[in-house]
Amino acid sequence: MAEAADFQGTRPSPARRWLRRTASAVLGAPLLAGLLAVPAAGAAPAVEPVKAPTGSRTVDVSLNTLSPSVPAEDDTLTVSGTLTNKGRETISSAEVDLRVGPRLSGRGEVDDAAKRSAYVPGVDPATVGDKYTVKFPKLARGISQDFTLTVPVDKLGLDDPGVYQLGVSVSGRTTTTPYEQVLGIERSYLPWQPETSDSRTKLTFLWPLIASPHVTAETRSDEQQTPVFTDDDLADELAPGGRLEQLVSLGSRLPVTWVVDPDLLASVAAMAGKYEVESGDTTVPGKNQAVAKQWLTALEKVVEDGKVVALPFADPDLASIAHRGKNVSGTLSHLQNASTVAATTVETILHVKPSTDFAWPVNGAVDSSIVDVATSAGAHNVIARSDSFRETTELPYTPTAARPIGGGTTAVVADARLSTLFDGDMSRAGASTRAVQRFLAQTLALTEQTPDNERSIVVAPPRMPTAAQAQTMARALEGLAGNRWTQPLDLVAAAEVKPDPRATTKVPRASAYPKKLRAQELPTQAFQDIRTTQGSLDSFETILTQPERVVTPFGNAVNRSMSTSWRGRSLEAQQYRDAVRDYLQSLTSEVQLIEKSDVTLSGRSATIPVTVQNKLVQGVDRLVLQLTSDNIRLKFNDDGSMAELPVSIAGGHSQSVKFDTATSANGRAQVTARLYTEDGTQYGEEMTFTVKVSEVTPTVLLVIAGGLLLLVLAGIRMYSHRKRAVAGDTANGNGDGPEQPSDPTPDTGPESGAPSGTGEKVDR
Repeated sequence: MAEAADFQGTRPSPARRWLRRTASAVLGAPLLAGLLAVPAAGAAPAVEPVKAPTGSRTVDVSLNTLSPSVPAEDDTLTVSGTLTNKGRETISSAEVDLRVGPRLSGRGEVDDAAKRSAYVPGVDPATVGDKYTVKFPKLARGISQDFTLTVPVDKLGLDDPGVYQLGVSVSGRTTTTPYEQVLGIERSYLPWQPETSDSRTKLTFLWPLIASPHVTAETRSDEQQTPVFTDDDLADELAPGGRLEQLVSLGSRLPVTWVVDPDLLASVAAMAGKYEVESGDTTVPGKNQAVAKQWLTALEKVVEDGKVVALPFADPDLASIAHRGKNVSGTLSHLQNASTVAATTVETILHVKPSTDFAWPVNGAVDSSIVDVATSAGAHNVIARSDSFRETTELPYTPTAARPIGGGTTAVVADARLSTLFDGDMSRAGASTRAVQRFLAQTLALTEQTPDNERSIVVAPPRMPTAAQAQTMARALEGLAGNRWTQPLDLVAAAEVKPDPRATTKVPRASAYPKKLRAQELPTQAFQDIRTTQGSLDSFETILTQPERVVTPFGNAVNRSMSTSWRGRSLEAQQYRDAVRDYLQSLTSEVQLIEKSDVTLSGRSATIPVTVQNKLVQGVDRLVLQLTSDNIRLKFNDDGSMAELPVSIAGGHSQSVKFDTATSANGRAQVTARLYTEDGTQYGEEMTFTVKVSEVTPTVLLVIAGGLLLLVLAGIRMYSHRKRAVAGDTANGNGDGPEQPSDPTPDTGPESGAPSGTGEKVDR
């Protein structure tokens, strides 16, 4: 509008130009703001820049080693680690300092100290002194530098025994902050107990030897029944440096209670001999016998004088059974069988008598139904954990692990703080050292809670620890080697310790079971699949002459189908169950009826053979072959339209079972053959064929006889007539008479070689 008001060729006045610029700015500002706020079509949304760490989080400090973990008065403390500048600026005049103190009071303060990450003046202790520092002229951004601090223990200012906070800090300057400040800090703990405590805590540490299933239900048909493995991964765990090798090697020098899955022992024992490994659609010979033998020999030597607790075979998932499987028929009997097999397996392979009186639910999480399932299998002790079996009253100390929960059952409640310290990735030196020092600090703080009240504490670490976790656990236990505030106790003895009357004995409700753990349980369908497989196995077993060759490998495979190791691996669990079922079906189908063509009977009575084939290497008996007819005029063995005969066949052979038949009329009958076990359970698929009856009756025979008689008489007449004619010709002087039109043409054609027709003809 302002431009329209101006005359062409004339310049607007200064006042008018100012007015136009102001109006444009006012009106355009919102539009410009909108254009800047809304990204162009197809353009990626603006990404806020990642802020670099600042303040006391600028430098990442990792404490890789702290030696000794529990120092004595004359020791020298050595702390090594790594500094990494995470900021955007180079740090100049960097200095690494050691800070020790103050003394922490109680387990709660130990936990609180671990939660703080930033430096807090007045809370974090002062440095030990300039004499014990490490200096770096500069720390470039993104660059890591290793350091080592060495300080005599008598310079640390340690007074009364207890847990002291230990920290390593790095200070320096940057361009933005040219004054010295703390740019990074990492905390740990320094247990200080120079002399043996008058009151020591009894400590039980479980050392689990458990692995996921690797053996199938399949065995070869040789005398040794060569086992077939799903893979050869178990060999990697047994080899030097492998997870299971490390557990045996490290545990051999530690005061621990061995908690063993008998299935692992059975699998390694099988690997020590001839075995095969699945490879696509075929199998290949296994080649790791030496590794398996070496591991078993080492373990046998280690447990000679040690305490061994055997879990039920294949470590069945007690919570899954309690929540989803116990109402499926047969599930609890499988668990009982797994408990029975456990003792025999361990004693046979390791030559020690194990305790089979303990059940260990996943993560020690229990409720009343889990306890019921565990005790139904014969366990009198259930290993729980304190984050599940919570105290109902406020206690100023950690109570003894053993708790009577009724019915002659004891809950052995492992300490959750100590048991979970080794979870996670322990392959990083900093994480491993932090776990070791915290474990030592917690055990010392626990002992100091009530020095006059000696207690028994249980530690239940990860069920299948990695090699790095096992190494960290071993370092933690080695820190207690002096027995300054703890003393080792085996699990069997820990379960028998006099319980604390103030500790809770109330078993948690089912609703208190952790949702995360419940989501990982085996589904009800898994137990239904197991029931179906077991039903087929039961029927198959009854007909075998050597049932143990099938019952043992399949029984073990069924137990493996309930293993705790399937948690979080539902697809693999389903595939394993399907493989067991499919292989059993392939075996049962080796005993079958041979298809039979239609049968033709040429009389009122005959014998009908039905063939049963056995492709198994062992014989079968106690089978019954039944024939039934849909025509009541066709009878078998003079016993009506249904007859049964026993079947017994050697391995690799067939047997023809013969049924006598009788009929009172011509016609067709549909006959069905079925195999049954002695208890009346149908075995395999039925087979159907047709029987045709075409008997020659007396009336038909009379008609045929009359016809033949007429033919004979006609032949005689023709012969007589021809003879008279020849005689007349002779009398007239003709040697060869003319051929008579009525003479028959001779039949000289060959007999047909083709079959008389389809089907089987059975004569009298």
